[in-house]
Amino acid sequence: QGQLVESGGGLVQAGGSLRLSCAASGRTFSSYHMGWFRQAPGKEREFVAAITGSGGNTYYGDSVKGRFTISRDNAKNTVYLQMNSLKPEDTAVYYCAAHTQVGFSLNQAGFGSWGQGTQVTVSS
Repeated sequence: QGQLVESGGGLVQAGGSLRLSCAASGRTFSSYHMGWFRQAPGKEREFVAAITGSGGNTYYGDSVKGRFTISRDNAKNTVYLQMNSLKPEDTAVYYCAAHTQVGFSLNQAGFGSWGQGTQVTVSS
């Protein structure tokens, strides 16, 4: 998988919504399972959501279930993260990543290609 570029981050009030996008270069985007991760200041990077290459299966971290939705448009080489009902604890840098290892899992170690991240700040 080629370059990954995130966009859509910003400052939002608690209860608001944001949609992150991750544009991927390369011609084999649909072959890659994609994921979103986040890292808050002073904390380890954590899993947020993932989607299989076809888009048929999605996975979510417990803290975002029911509030966030991951989707993808393989024709546009883009994966999205719709974030609703945002909370101050959602404040973090959000990273898009492509799963590059054999055998899909939600472990970060399997995601070998990463974007530069986009900042999401939720004010109370």
